[in-house]
Amino acid sequence: MHNPGHRFQAQDRLAEGAQYIGGRLTKGTSGRTHAVVNPATGEEVYTYELASTADVDAAVAAARAAFPGWAGTTPGERSDALHRFAAVLAERAEEFARAESLQCGKPLKLTREFDVPGTIDNTAFFAGAARQLQGQSAGEYSGDHTSYVRREPIGVVGSITPWNYPLQMAAWKILPAIAAGNTIVLKPAELTPLTSLLFAEAATHAGIPDGVINIVTGLGKEAGEHLVGHPDVAMTSFTGSTAVGKRVAEIATSTVKRLHLELGGKAPFLVFDDADLEAAVHGAVAGSLINTGQDCTAATRAYVQRPLYEAFVERTGALMATVRVGDPFASDTDLGPLISHAQRDRVAGFVDRARGYARVVTGGEAPQGELKNGAYYAPTLVADAGQDSEIVQAEIFGPVLVVLPFDTDDEGIALANDTPYGLAASAWSRDVYRANRATREIKAGCVWINDHIPIISEMPHGGYKASGFGKDMSAYSFEEYTQIKHVMFDNTAVARKDWHRTVFGDRP
Repeated sequence: MHNPGHRFQAQDRLAEGAQYIGGRLTKGTSGRTHAVVNPATGEEVYTYELASTADVDAAVAAARAAFPGWAGTTPGERSDALHRFAAVLAERAEEFARAESLQCGKPLKLTREFDVPGTIDNTAFFAGAARQLQGQSAGEYSGDHTSYVRREPIGVVGSITPWNYPLQMAAWKILPAIAAGNTIVLKPAELTPLTSLLFAEAATHAGIPDGVINIVTGLGKEAGEHLVGHPDVAMTSFTGSTAVGKRVAEIATSTVKRLHLELGGKAPFLVFDDADLEAAVHGAVAGSLINTGQDCTAATRAYVQRPLYEAFVERTGALMATVRVGDPFASDTDLGPLISHAQRDRVAGFVDRARGYARVVTGGEAPQGELKNGAYYAPTLVADAGQDSEIVQAEIFGPVLVVLPFDTDDEGIALANDTPYGLAASAWSRDVYRANRATREIKAGCVWINDHIPIISEMPHGGYKASGFGKDMSAYSFEEYTQIKHVMFDNTAVARKDWHRTVFGDRP
Protein backbone atom coordinates (compact mmCIF):
# COMPACT_ATOMS: atom_id res chain seq x y z
CA MET A 1 0.00 0.00 0.00
CA HIS A 2 1.06 3.61 -0.30
CA ASN A 3 3.62 5.29 1.89
CA PRO A 4 1.98 6.28 5.23
CA GLY A 5 3.85 9.58 5.03
CA HIS A 6 1.21 10.80 2.60
CA ARG A 7 -1.29 10.97 5.43
CA PHE A 8 0.46 13.82 7.23
CA GLN A 9 0.92 16.31 4.41
CA ALA A 10 -2.53 17.88 4.53
CA GLN A 11 -2.63 17.82 8.32
CA ASP A 12 0.63 19.76 8.56
CA ARG A 13 -0.64 22.23 5.98
CA LEU A 14 -3.86 22.88 7.92
CA ALA A 15 -2.49 22.76 11.45
CA GLU A 16 -4.16 26.05 12.41
CA GLY A 17 -7.68 24.70 11.97
CA ALA A 18 -10.31 23.79 9.42
CA GLN A 19 -12.33 27.00 9.17
CA TYR A 20 -11.13 29.66 6.73
CA ILE A 21 -12.73 32.95 7.73
CA GLY A 22 -11.61 36.43 6.79
CA GLY A 23 -8.37 35.23 5.22
CA ARG A 24 -7.08 32.99 7.99
CA LEU A 25 -7.42 29.46 9.31
CA THR A 26 -9.19 29.08 12.64
CA LYS A 27 -10.56 26.23 14.72
CA GLY A 28 -14.25 25.43 14.87
CA THR A 29 -16.17 26.24 18.05
CA SER A 30 -18.86 23.54 18.11
CA GLY A 31 -16.96 21.51 20.69
CA ARG A 32 -17.09 18.44 18.43
CA THR A 33 -14.48 16.96 16.15
CA HIS A 34 -14.65 15.05 12.90
CA ALA A 35 -12.11 12.82 11.18
CA VAL A 36 -11.14 12.71 7.52
CA VAL A 37 -10.65 9.03 6.72
CA ASN A 38 -8.60 7.64 3.86
CA PRO A 39 -11.17 5.30 2.25
CA ALA A 40 -8.42 3.14 0.77
CA THR A 41 -7.14 2.08 4.21
CA GLY A 42 -9.70 3.14 6.81
CA GLU A 43 -7.03 5.29 8.50
CA GLU A 44 -7.80 8.72 9.96
CA VAL A 45 -5.61 11.29 8.19
CA TYR A 46 -6.88 14.57 9.66
CA THR A 47 -9.06 15.48 12.62
CA TYR A 48 -10.66 18.89 12.88
CA GLU A 49 -13.06 20.88 15.01
CA LEU A 50 -16.50 21.19 13.42
CA ALA A 51 -18.01 24.59 12.71
CA SER A 52 -20.80 25.88 14.91
CA THR A 53 -23.57 28.22 13.87
CA ALA A 54 -21.47 31.00 15.42
CA ASP A 55 -18.65 30.13 13.02
CA VAL A 56 -21.11 30.37 10.12
CA ASP A 57 -22.22 33.77 11.38
CA ALA A 58 -18.58 34.90 11.53
CA ALA A 59 -17.92 33.70 7.99
CA VAL A 60 -21.03 35.42 6.64
CA ALA A 61 -20.04 38.62 8.47
CA ALA A 62 -16.57 38.47 6.91
CA ALA A 63 -18.05 37.94 3.45
CA ARG A 64 -20.54 40.76 3.97
CA ALA A 65 -17.79 43.14 5.10
CA ALA A 66 -15.65 42.26 2.06
CA PHE A 67 -18.49 42.59 -0.45
CA PRO A 68 -18.54 46.38 -1.06
CA GLY A 69 -14.82 46.53 -1.76
CA TRP A 70 -14.75 43.44 -3.96
CA ALA A 71 -17.92 44.38 -5.87
CA GLY A 72 -16.38 47.80 -6.42
CA THR A 73 -13.33 46.45 -8.22
CA THR A 74 -13.26 46.57 -11.98
CA PRO A 75 -13.68 43.43 -14.06
CA GLY A 76 -10.06 43.85 -15.09
CA GLU A 77 -8.89 43.86 -11.48
CA ARG A 78 -10.88 40.73 -10.69
CA SER A 79 -9.51 39.13 -13.84
CA ASP A 80 -5.92 39.88 -12.83
CA ALA A 81 -6.51 38.35 -9.39
CA LEU A 82 -7.94 35.18 -10.92
CA HIS A 83 -5.02 34.88 -13.33
CA ARG A 84 -2.67 35.04 -10.34
CA PHE A 85 -4.86 32.46 -8.60
CA ALA A 86 -4.55 30.08 -11.54
CA ALA A 87 -0.77 30.46 -11.43
CA VAL A 88 -0.65 29.63 -7.69
CA LEU A 89 -2.81 26.56 -8.26
CA ALA A 90 -0.49 25.40 -11.05
CA GLU A 91 2.53 25.79 -8.76
CA ARG A 92 0.83 23.67 -6.09
CA ALA A 93 -0.79 21.15 -8.45
CA GLU A 94 0.92 18.10 -6.96
CA GLU A 95 -0.08 19.05 -3.42
CA PHE A 96 -3.71 19.40 -4.48
CA ALA A 97 -3.63 16.13 -6.41
CA ARG A 98 -2.30 14.19 -3.43
CA ALA A 99 -4.68 15.76 -0.94
CA GLU A 100 -7.65 15.00 -3.20
CA SER A 101 -6.57 11.39 -3.66
CA LEU A 102 -6.00 10.99 0.06
CA GLN A 103 -9.40 12.20 1.22
CA CYS A 104 -11.47 10.75 -1.65
CA GLY A 105 -9.67 7.56 -2.59
CA LYS A 106 -9.34 8.69 -6.20
CA PRO A 107 -6.44 7.24 -8.18
CA LEU A 108 -3.61 9.76 -8.16
CA LYS A 109 -3.40 9.60 -11.94
CA LEU A 110 -7.04 10.79 -12.07
CA THR A 111 -6.48 13.76 -9.77
CA ARG A 112 -3.26 14.65 -11.61
CA GLU A 113 -4.76 14.41 -15.07
CA PHE A 114 -8.38 15.44 -14.51
CA ASP A 115 -9.39 17.03 -11.20
CA VAL A 116 -6.49 19.44 -10.70
CA PRO A 117 -5.89 20.44 -14.35
CA GLY A 118 -9.64 20.93 -14.76
CA THR A 119 -9.71 23.21 -11.73
CA ILE A 120 -6.77 25.27 -13.01
CA ASP A 121 -8.40 25.54 -16.44
CA ASN A 122 -11.68 26.62 -14.86
CA THR A 123 -9.86 29.32 -12.90
CA ALA A 124 -8.14 30.58 -16.04
CA PHE A 125 -11.47 30.56 -17.90
CA PHE A 126 -13.20 32.73 -15.30
CA ALA A 127 -10.21 35.04 -15.21
CA GLY A 128 -11.02 35.84 -18.83
CA ALA A 129 -14.80 35.65 -18.47
CA ALA A 130 -14.71 38.23 -15.66
CA ARG A 131 -14.03 40.87 -18.33
CA GLN A 132 -17.06 39.85 -20.40
CA LEU A 133 -19.80 40.70 -17.91
CA GLN A 134 -22.12 43.03 -19.77
CA GLY A 135 -25.55 44.56 -19.47
CA GLN A 136 -27.25 45.78 -22.64
CA SER A 137 -26.64 48.76 -24.87
CA ALA A 138 -28.54 51.91 -24.10
CA GLY A 139 -31.57 52.85 -26.15
CA GLU A 140 -34.64 55.07 -26.26
CA TYR A 141 -37.63 52.78 -25.85
CA SER A 142 -40.12 55.32 -24.47
CA GLY A 143 -40.16 58.84 -25.81
CA ASP A 144 -37.21 60.90 -24.59
CA HIS A 145 -36.21 58.38 -21.95
CA THR A 146 -33.02 56.37 -22.25
CA SER A 147 -32.95 52.85 -20.79
CA TYR A 148 -30.20 50.36 -20.21
CA VAL A 149 -29.62 47.27 -18.11
CA ARG A 150 -26.98 46.97 -15.42
CA ARG A 151 -25.66 43.54 -14.44
CA GLU A 152 -24.72 43.55 -10.76
CA PRO A 153 -23.42 41.02 -8.21
CA ILE A 154 -25.96 39.65 -5.78
CA GLY A 155 -24.04 39.85 -2.48
CA VAL A 156 -22.99 37.05 -0.17
CA VAL A 157 -23.36 33.59 -1.71
CA GLY A 158 -23.73 30.52 0.49
CA SER A 159 -22.64 27.32 -1.25
CA ILE A 160 -22.62 23.65 -0.26
CA THR A 161 -20.54 21.08 -2.13
CA PRO A 162 -20.48 17.25 -2.15
CA TRP A 163 -17.74 14.74 -1.42
CA ASN A 164 -17.31 13.18 -4.86
CA TYR A 165 -15.40 16.08 -6.50
CA PRO A 166 -14.57 18.39 -3.60
CA LEU A 167 -11.90 20.45 -5.37
CA GLN A 168 -13.72 20.85 -8.66
CA MET A 169 -17.07 21.54 -7.00
CA ALA A 170 -15.46 24.23 -4.83
CA ALA A 171 -14.07 25.81 -7.98
CA TRP A 172 -17.39 25.58 -9.83
CA LYS A 173 -19.13 27.43 -7.00
CA ILE A 174 -16.45 29.93 -6.01
CA LEU A 175 -15.08 31.07 -9.37
CA PRO A 176 -18.19 32.41 -11.15
CA ALA A 177 -19.43 33.93 -7.91
CA ILE A 178 -16.30 35.98 -7.22
CA ALA A 179 -15.61 36.72 -10.91
CA ALA A 180 -19.01 38.44 -10.95
CA GLY A 181 -18.13 40.50 -7.84
CA ASN A 182 -19.84 38.46 -5.11
CA THR A 183 -18.26 37.13 -1.94
CA ILE A 184 -18.85 33.59 -0.75
CA VAL A 185 -19.12 31.23 2.20
CA LEU A 186 -18.70 27.61 1.15
CA LYS A 187 -19.44 24.53 3.22
CA PRO A 188 -17.73 21.42 1.84
CA ALA A 189 -18.86 17.92 2.75
CA GLU A 190 -17.54 17.01 6.18
CA LEU A 191 -15.88 13.89 4.73
CA THR A 192 -13.69 15.85 2.30
CA PRO A 193 -12.84 19.41 3.43
CA LEU A 194 -9.09 19.42 2.75
CA THR A 195 -8.80 20.71 -0.80
CA SER A 196 -11.54 23.32 -0.32
CA LEU A 197 -9.50 24.78 2.53
CA LEU A 198 -6.31 24.66 0.48
CA PHE A 199 -8.16 26.31 -2.42
CA ALA A 200 -9.20 29.27 -0.25
CA GLU A 201 -5.72 29.55 1.19
CA ALA A 202 -4.23 29.61 -2.32
CA ALA A 203 -6.64 32.40 -3.28
CA THR A 204 -5.33 34.52 -0.41
CA HIS A 205 -1.75 33.87 -1.52
CA ALA A 206 -2.77 35.05 -4.99
CA GLY A 207 -3.92 38.37 -3.55
CA ILE A 208 -7.68 37.89 -3.44
CA PRO A 209 -8.78 40.04 -0.49
CA ASP A 210 -9.59 38.61 2.92
CA GLY A 211 -13.25 37.71 3.33
CA VAL A 212 -13.98 37.22 -0.36
CA ILE A 213 -13.70 33.42 0.03
CA ASN A 214 -14.62 31.77 3.33
CA ILE A 215 -14.87 28.07 4.18
CA VAL A 216 -16.83 26.54 7.07
CA THR A 217 -16.43 22.83 7.71
CA GLY A 218 -19.35 21.51 9.66
CA LEU A 219 -22.29 19.15 9.53
CA GLY A 220 -25.14 19.71 7.11
CA LYS A 221 -27.87 19.70 9.74
CA GLU A 222 -26.13 22.41 11.74
CA ALA A 223 -23.69 24.50 9.71
CA GLY A 224 -25.27 23.78 6.32
CA GLU A 225 -28.86 24.55 7.21
CA HIS A 226 -27.81 27.65 9.13
CA LEU A 227 -25.89 28.91 6.10
CA VAL A 228 -28.80 28.31 3.74
CA GLY A 229 -31.27 30.08 6.02
CA HIS A 230 -28.98 32.96 7.01
CA PRO A 231 -30.71 36.31 6.38
CA ASP A 232 -27.47 37.94 5.15
CA VAL A 233 -26.92 35.27 2.50
CA ALA A 234 -28.46 36.48 -0.75
CA MET A 235 -28.10 33.28 -2.75
CA THR A 236 -27.68 29.55 -2.15
CA SER A 237 -25.91 27.21 -4.56
CA PHE A 238 -26.04 23.51 -3.74
CA THR A 239 -24.69 20.37 -5.39
CA GLY A 240 -25.75 17.03 -3.94
CA SER A 241 -28.56 14.54 -3.80
CA THR A 242 -32.08 15.38 -4.89
CA ALA A 243 -33.44 14.52 -1.44
CA VAL A 244 -31.14 16.99 0.31
CA GLY A 245 -31.71 19.51 -2.48
CA LYS A 246 -35.41 19.53 -1.65
CA ARG A 247 -34.56 20.37 1.96
CA VAL A 248 -32.20 23.14 0.83
CA ALA A 249 -34.94 24.59 -1.38
CA GLU A 250 -37.41 24.51 1.50
CA ILE A 251 -35.07 26.49 3.75
CA ALA A 252 -33.95 28.92 1.04
CA THR A 253 -37.48 29.85 0.03
CA SER A 254 -38.25 30.92 3.59
CA THR A 255 -36.01 33.94 3.02
CA VAL A 256 -36.85 34.28 -0.71
CA LYS A 257 -33.22 34.02 -1.82
CA ARG A 258 -31.79 33.09 -5.19
CA LEU A 259 -31.36 29.32 -5.54
CA HIS A 260 -29.19 27.16 -7.78
CA LEU A 261 -29.43 23.36 -7.52
CA GLU A 262 -27.31 20.69 -9.23
CA LEU A 263 -28.77 17.41 -8.03
CA GLY A 264 -28.76 13.68 -8.76
CA GLY A 265 -28.55 11.84 -12.06
CA LYS A 266 -29.21 8.48 -13.65
CA ALA A 267 -27.60 8.95 -17.03
CA PRO A 268 -28.76 6.76 -19.92
CA PHE A 269 -26.24 5.33 -22.40
CA LEU A 270 -28.19 4.70 -25.60
CA VAL A 271 -26.60 2.38 -28.18
CA PHE A 272 -28.28 2.12 -31.57
CA ASP A 273 -27.72 -0.92 -33.78
CA ASP A 274 -25.46 0.96 -36.22
CA ALA A 275 -23.05 2.10 -33.47
CA ASP A 276 -19.35 1.27 -33.40
CA LEU A 277 -19.63 -1.57 -30.90
CA GLU A 278 -16.03 -1.48 -29.65
CA ALA A 279 -16.17 2.28 -29.14
CA ALA A 280 -19.46 1.94 -27.26
CA VAL A 281 -18.09 -0.84 -25.04
CA HIS A 282 -15.02 1.20 -24.09
CA GLY A 283 -17.18 4.29 -23.60
CA ALA A 284 -19.55 2.39 -21.32
CA VAL A 285 -16.76 1.09 -19.09
CA ALA A 286 -15.05 4.46 -18.82
CA GLY A 287 -18.31 6.38 -18.47
CA SER A 288 -19.73 4.11 -15.77
CA LEU A 289 -16.57 3.69 -13.68
CA ILE A 290 -15.25 7.25 -13.64
CA ASN A 291 -14.52 8.21 -10.03
CA THR A 292 -15.68 4.70 -9.00
CA GLY A 293 -19.10 5.55 -10.39
CA GLN A 294 -19.52 8.37 -7.86
CA ASP A 295 -20.46 10.92 -10.50
CA CYS A 296 -23.91 12.35 -11.17
CA THR A 297 -23.23 12.19 -14.92
CA ALA A 298 -21.78 8.65 -14.93
CA ALA A 299 -23.33 6.15 -17.34
CA THR A 300 -25.65 4.01 -15.24
CA ARG A 301 -28.35 2.69 -17.61
CA ALA A 302 -27.13 1.25 -20.92
CA TYR A 303 -29.95 0.68 -23.42
CA VAL A 304 -28.69 -1.39 -26.34
CA GLN A 305 -30.68 -2.11 -29.48
CA ARG A 306 -31.37 -5.83 -29.63
CA PRO A 307 -29.08 -6.82 -32.55
CA LEU A 308 -26.06 -5.63 -30.50
CA TYR A 309 -27.33 -6.49 -27.03
CA GLU A 310 -25.71 -9.85 -26.28
CA ALA A 311 -22.38 -8.85 -27.85
CA PHE A 312 -22.39 -5.59 -25.86
CA VAL A 313 -23.07 -7.43 -22.59
CA GLU A 314 -20.35 -10.00 -23.24
CA ARG A 315 -17.67 -7.54 -24.30
CA THR A 316 -18.47 -4.94 -21.64
CA GLY A 317 -18.32 -7.59 -18.93
CA ALA A 318 -14.99 -8.86 -20.23
CA LEU A 319 -13.50 -5.35 -20.37
CA MET A 320 -14.76 -4.50 -16.89
CA ALA A 321 -13.04 -7.60 -15.54
CA THR A 322 -9.67 -6.18 -16.68
CA VAL A 323 -10.05 -2.93 -14.71
CA ARG A 324 -7.37 -2.77 -12.00
CA VAL A 325 -8.77 -2.01 -8.55
CA GLY A 326 -6.21 -0.96 -5.97
CA ASP A 327 -4.16 1.57 -4.05
CA PRO A 328 -4.95 5.10 -5.30
CA PHE A 329 -1.26 6.04 -5.11
CA ALA A 330 -0.12 3.13 -7.29
CA SER A 331 0.61 4.09 -10.90
CA ASP A 332 -1.25 1.09 -12.38
CA THR A 333 -4.51 1.55 -10.45
CA ASP A 334 -7.60 2.26 -12.56
CA LEU A 335 -10.26 2.26 -9.84
CA GLY A 336 -10.03 3.35 -6.22
CA PRO A 337 -12.41 2.76 -3.31
CA LEU A 338 -15.78 4.30 -2.70
CA ILE A 339 -15.85 7.24 -0.33
CA SER A 340 -16.69 5.15 2.76
CA HIS A 341 -17.62 1.69 3.96
CA ALA A 342 -21.19 2.92 4.41
CA GLN A 343 -21.36 3.91 0.73
CA ARG A 344 -19.77 0.60 -0.29
CA ASP A 345 -22.40 -1.31 1.69
CA ARG A 346 -25.17 0.77 0.14
CA VAL A 347 -23.95 -0.04 -3.37
CA ALA A 348 -23.59 -3.73 -2.50
CA GLY A 349 -27.17 -3.74 -1.22
CA PHE A 350 -28.52 -2.66 -4.62
CA VAL A 351 -26.60 -5.42 -6.38
CA ASP A 352 -27.48 -8.10 -3.84
CA ARG A 353 -31.18 -7.32 -4.09
CA ALA A 354 -30.97 -7.34 -7.89
CA ARG A 355 -29.78 -10.97 -7.92
CA GLY A 356 -33.39 -12.00 -7.43
CA TYR A 357 -34.58 -10.41 -10.69
CA ALA A 358 -31.49 -9.78 -12.87
CA ARG A 359 -28.19 -11.31 -14.00
CA VAL A 360 -24.92 -10.15 -12.42
CA VAL A 361 -22.49 -10.59 -15.32
CA THR A 362 -19.30 -9.54 -13.57
CA GLY A 363 -18.28 -8.08 -10.21
CA GLY A 364 -20.85 -7.79 -7.48
CA GLU A 365 -18.46 -8.21 -4.57
CA ALA A 366 -15.92 -6.45 -2.39
CA PRO A 367 -12.28 -7.43 -3.04
CA GLN A 368 -10.44 -9.21 -0.24
CA GLY A 369 -6.75 -9.65 0.52
CA GLU A 370 -4.74 -6.45 0.90
CA LEU A 371 -7.76 -4.34 -0.10
CA LYS A 372 -10.11 -5.70 2.57
CA ASN A 373 -9.72 -2.70 4.91
CA GLY A 374 -10.67 -0.20 2.23
CA ALA A 375 -14.12 0.71 0.90
CA TYR A 376 -13.57 -1.13 -2.37
CA TYR A 377 -16.18 -2.69 -4.65
CA ALA A 378 -15.52 -4.51 -7.91
CA PRO A 379 -16.70 -3.03 -11.22
CA THR A 380 -20.13 -4.56 -11.73
CA LEU A 381 -22.28 -5.24 -14.76
CA VAL A 382 -25.94 -6.20 -14.32
CA ALA A 383 -28.10 -7.37 -17.25
CA ASP A 384 -31.76 -8.16 -17.89
CA ALA A 385 -33.28 -6.07 -15.08
CA GLY A 386 -36.77 -4.68 -15.60
CA GLN A 387 -37.21 -1.01 -16.44
CA ASP A 388 -39.21 -0.42 -13.26
CA SER A 389 -36.74 -2.22 -10.98
CA GLU A 390 -34.89 -0.47 -8.18
CA ILE A 391 -31.47 -0.89 -9.75
CA VAL A 392 -32.64 0.83 -12.95
CA GLN A 393 -34.56 3.68 -11.36
CA ALA A 394 -32.59 4.60 -8.19
CA GLU A 395 -29.31 6.52 -8.06
CA ILE A 396 -26.71 3.98 -6.90
CA PHE A 397 -23.57 6.16 -7.00
CA GLY A 398 -21.11 3.33 -7.39
CA PRO A 399 -19.27 1.26 -10.05
CA VAL A 400 -22.43 -0.44 -11.35
CA LEU A 401 -23.76 -0.41 -14.92
CA VAL A 402 -27.15 -1.92 -15.78
CA VAL A 403 -27.82 -3.06 -19.38
CA LEU A 404 -31.27 -3.46 -20.95
CA PRO A 405 -32.33 -4.20 -24.54
CA PHE A 406 -34.69 -2.19 -26.74
CA ASP A 407 -36.18 -2.75 -30.18
CA THR A 408 -37.22 0.48 -31.93
CA ASP A 409 -35.65 3.92 -31.83
CA ASP A 410 -38.84 5.30 -30.31
CA GLU A 411 -38.63 2.75 -27.51
CA GLY A 412 -34.96 3.47 -26.82
CA ILE A 413 -35.52 7.22 -26.45
CA ALA A 414 -38.61 6.65 -24.31
CA LEU A 415 -36.65 4.36 -21.98
CA ALA A 416 -33.80 6.88 -21.77
CA ASN A 417 -36.29 9.51 -20.62
CA ASP A 418 -38.09 7.18 -18.20
CA THR A 419 -36.53 8.50 -15.00
CA PRO A 420 -37.12 11.49 -12.72
CA TYR A 421 -33.58 12.70 -13.49
CA GLY A 422 -32.22 14.66 -16.43
CA LEU A 423 -28.60 15.63 -15.88
CA ALA A 424 -26.69 13.89 -18.67
CA ALA A 425 -27.00 11.22 -21.35
CA SER A 426 -25.17 9.82 -24.35
CA ALA A 427 -26.21 8.29 -27.67
CA TRP A 428 -24.08 6.08 -29.88
CA SER A 429 -24.72 5.93 -33.63
CA ARG A 430 -22.98 6.43 -36.98
CA ASP A 431 -26.16 7.99 -38.39
CA VAL A 432 -26.16 11.78 -38.04
CA TYR A 433 -29.96 11.94 -38.21
CA ARG A 434 -30.40 9.36 -35.46
CA ALA A 435 -27.84 11.17 -33.32
CA ASN A 436 -29.45 14.54 -33.93
CA ARG A 437 -32.85 13.16 -32.96
CA ALA A 438 -31.38 11.88 -29.70
CA THR A 439 -29.96 15.31 -28.84
CA ARG A 440 -33.40 16.86 -29.42
CA GLU A 441 -35.56 14.33 -27.65
CA ILE A 442 -33.52 13.14 -24.66
CA LYS A 443 -34.42 15.38 -21.74
CA ALA A 444 -31.07 16.11 -20.11
CA GLY A 445 -28.80 19.07 -19.58
CA CYS A 446 -26.00 17.46 -21.58
CA VAL A 447 -26.19 14.88 -24.36
CA TRP A 448 -22.94 13.43 -25.68
CA ILE A 449 -22.75 11.73 -29.07
CA ASN A 450 -20.33 8.76 -29.34
CA ASP A 451 -18.70 9.72 -26.05
CA HIS A 452 -19.65 9.96 -22.40
CA ILE A 453 -18.30 12.11 -19.53
CA PRO A 454 -15.99 14.87 -20.91
CA ILE A 455 -16.68 18.42 -19.77
CA ILE A 456 -15.07 21.73 -20.70
CA SER A 457 -14.97 25.09 -18.93
CA GLU A 458 -16.56 26.96 -21.83
CA MET A 459 -19.76 24.88 -21.81
CA PRO A 460 -22.53 24.83 -19.16
CA HIS A 461 -23.27 21.97 -16.77
CA GLY A 462 -26.67 21.54 -15.16
CA GLY A 463 -29.81 19.46 -15.24
CA TYR A 464 -33.43 19.11 -16.18
CA LYS A 465 -36.29 17.71 -14.07
CA ALA A 466 -35.26 16.32 -10.64
CA SER A 467 -31.61 16.96 -11.48
CA GLY A 468 -32.11 20.61 -10.56
CA PHE A 469 -31.83 23.93 -12.32
CA GLY A 470 -29.19 26.52 -13.10
CA LYS A 471 -25.75 26.12 -14.64
CA ASP A 472 -22.21 25.64 -13.42
CA MET A 473 -19.19 26.57 -15.54
CA SER A 474 -19.25 28.66 -18.74
CA ALA A 475 -20.50 32.21 -19.14
CA TYR A 476 -24.02 30.89 -18.55
CA SER A 477 -23.18 30.50 -14.86
CA PHE A 478 -23.07 34.28 -14.54
CA GLU A 479 -26.84 34.24 -14.91
CA GLU A 480 -26.94 32.48 -11.52
CA TYR A 481 -24.58 34.88 -9.76
CA THR A 482 -25.76 38.26 -11.08
CA GLN A 483 -28.96 40.26 -11.09
CA ILE A 484 -30.08 42.78 -13.66
CA LYS A 485 -31.40 46.27 -13.04
CA HIS A 486 -33.32 48.45 -15.44
CA VAL A 487 -32.00 52.02 -15.37
CA MET A 488 -34.14 54.73 -17.03
CA PHE A 489 -33.57 58.45 -17.13
CA ASP A 490 -35.38 61.41 -18.66
CA ASN A 491 -33.45 63.36 -21.30
CA THR A 492 -35.39 66.64 -21.01
CA ALA A 493 -36.76 68.82 -18.26
CA VAL A 494 -39.87 69.41 -20.39
CA ALA A 495 -40.68 65.75 -20.31
CA ARG A 496 -40.62 65.77 -16.53
CA LYS A 497 -43.06 68.70 -16.41
CA ASP A 498 -45.38 67.08 -18.93
CA TRP A 499 -45.45 63.87 -16.91
CA HIS A 500 -46.23 65.87 -13.78
CA ARG A 501 -49.20 67.59 -15.49
CA THR A 502 -50.51 64.31 -16.83
CA VAL A 503 -50.62 62.72 -13.41
CA PHE A 504 -51.45 65.59 -11.09
CA GLY A 505 -53.04 68.20 -13.37
CA ASP A 506 -51.94 71.81 -13.98
CA ARG A 507 -51.03 73.15 -10.53
CA PRO A 508 -48.11 75.16 -9.11
